Amino acid sequence: MKAHTTLRVVLLAYDDMNLLDLSGPLQALSTASKRHSGNGAPLYEAIVASASGGLITTSAGLPVMTVSIASLNDQPIDTLIAPGGCKGQEFYAPSALVNWIAQQAPRVRRLCSVCTGAFLLAAAGQLQGKRAATHWEWVDRLRKLHPQVDIDADKIFIKDGAVWTSAGVSAGIDLTLALIEEDYGHQVAIETARQMVMFIKRSGGQSQFSVPLAAQSQEGGCFDDLHTWVAANLHENLTVERLAEQAGMTPRTFARSYAGQLGRTPAKMVEAMRLEAACRALEKTALPLKTIAANTGYVEEQNLRRVFQRQLGVSPGQYRSRFSGHGAAARD
Repeated sequence: MKAHTTLRVVLLAYDDMNLLDLSGPLQALSTASKRHSGNGAPLYEAIVASASGGLITTSAGLPVMTVSIASLNDQPIDTLIAPGGCKGQEFYAPSALVNWIAQQAPRVRRLCSVCTGAFLLAAAGQLQGKRAATHWEWVDRLRKLHPQVDIDADKIFIKDGAVWTSAGVSAGIDLTLALIEEDYGHQVAIETARQMVMFIKRSGGQSQFSVPLAAQSQEGGCFDDLHTWVAANLHENLTVERLAEQAGMTPRTFARSYAGQLGRTPAKMVEAMRLEAACRALEKTALPLKTIAANTGYVEEQNLRRVFQRQLGVSPGQYRSRFSGHGAAARD
């Protein structure tokens, strides 16, 4: 790597914040620095700061030592990250942090948030007219409180100019890997992701977590038997008509009922289950790709490759080499 200047990243902290909103980005920055700095300057200097400094207590109960934001007033800051988390169902934006963010925003190169940290940026006037992401469960509350913000309820993270916002909790790691890639290139980012056993670009949006999981927690699980059957018969031609027959419904009633209860179409369900089964086969077996494709309903090996590139951004062989000891069994 060419000579570089260490980038100072300030991560804000406050009582009842989500621990992973802080520790996830912090670990990604630390991993990148440890693997790529060598004997030179570190890639990043990460500083955790709170309104008054000292110990703050995260929502997980773990205390975190911080410096005061006042101690950073005269220091150049490259990137400022506001994490999320709170006690209860209403987000309280600490006024000292809101005011400090507003003061620092014109000076920093990048302004970022994780999860409900978007409420901090919005309260500081930094999301007006911007596209933004936040945790799917808090989207409506952010829209109501800050209607001038263009919120995308599905994105894992969004970059709008110098402002980056991300969805819930673990999405902060996705965002940080993207920051690392912007700063030091794809190779540094992907090696950092590999070390953390992460995808550099996670597939899908928040809807894969929000709508189906919320629906399943509210409904009586009337399609559980169907899901079990599908998992055992992924190699079959699983059309809507075949699924409806198995569920004992007409195709039209089945499609409408399934989408209404689970928030996605039967075809999307089958697609997700096939991909999950293929991933497990790559992780846990040495089966050749041709066999995995046949067993999981992709029929042809090339179809399996296309799905992995489209959904996960890696080939089946790359996935296997990253998450399994059977890397030699698949060639790309």
